[in-house]
Amino acid sequence: MIKIASLIARRWLKQAESDLNAAKNSLSSKNFDWSCFQAQQAAEKSLKAFLYNLGYTSIITHSLKELVMEAEKKQSEFSNVKSEARFLDMFYIPTRYPNGLAGNLTPSEFYEKGDAEKCINYAELILKIVKKYI
Repeated sequence: MIKIASLIARRWLKQAESDLNAAKNSLSSKNFDWSCFQAQQAAEKSLKAFLYNLGYTSIITHSLKELVMEAEKKQSEFSNVKSEARFLDMFYIPTRYPNGLAGNLTPSEFYEKGDAEKCINYAELILKIVKKYI
């Protein structure tokens, strides 16, 4: 019988994979702001899947750096993606709100293809590690 924690983790992992696919679709359609956010979401949900799989029951934070630090306590391999997690944290709010950035540019005007590609690559790295353990 599969444990409840494993079922919950698999749901979060499935959504993380869907978010990563959406980030790639947004990149293709040149919605770079949205692609960055979706990649951040994919990484966040991946890390939460890992922690839920371990039996965590309530994870409040949206900070990938905090999630990686928690995951690292259980699996040292997560130390390899600390800087990527920290980088992705910068795309949680400013990619979605016109007042999240300094100046007059909206997120849709501010973010560029390179930003989205980097976010997707970092989310893929995190997801790859998580999938080893779920």
